[in-house]
Amino acid sequence: MIQGVEVKNLKVIPDERGFLMEILRSDDPMFERFGQVYMTSCKKGIAKAWHYHKEQSDHFACLYGTALIVLYDMRKNSPTFKAVEEFILRAPPCNENESMLVKIPPKVVHGFTALNCDEARILNIPTVLYRYDNPDEYRFSWNSKDIPYNWPSYVKSGG
Repeated sequence: MIQGVEVKNLKVIPDERGFLMEILRSDDPMFERFGQVYMTSCKKGIAKAWHYHKEQSDHFACLYGTALIVLYDMRKNSPTFKAVEEFILRAPPCNENESMLVKIPPKVVHGFTALNCDEARILNIPTVLYRYDNPDEYRFSWNSKDIPYNWPSYVKSGG
């Protein structure tokens, strides 16, 4: 696993009314601090990629559909430098251990796409509040040759 990346299996508790799923708690070992919470969506055939942050960690969970999350470690001093890692995040309700939270540390490049569905929605809980006047966000093109990854063949564009 890429250094600093953490994964937490999310327990879905179903009952006759629906289900409950805790995503991130302040007493979780992976919790650092709270910046904000937002949801982002990606439609089939598009890769929302690539970007990274210098200051913040992201916490991704899938709320709708299935998402292919891809990480690339560009940190030269990391023991996992140049490693690529994929995670498949599924929205609840699903089979046990298929819903998970992935913590993405600073300077790890990441992106995602909808996998075998028309749309995937990701909940993100970053550790830093988004600054509109000076965002902690640095980008590469979705098909950048600097990232050693080829998106699935059905992905035709990005952003």
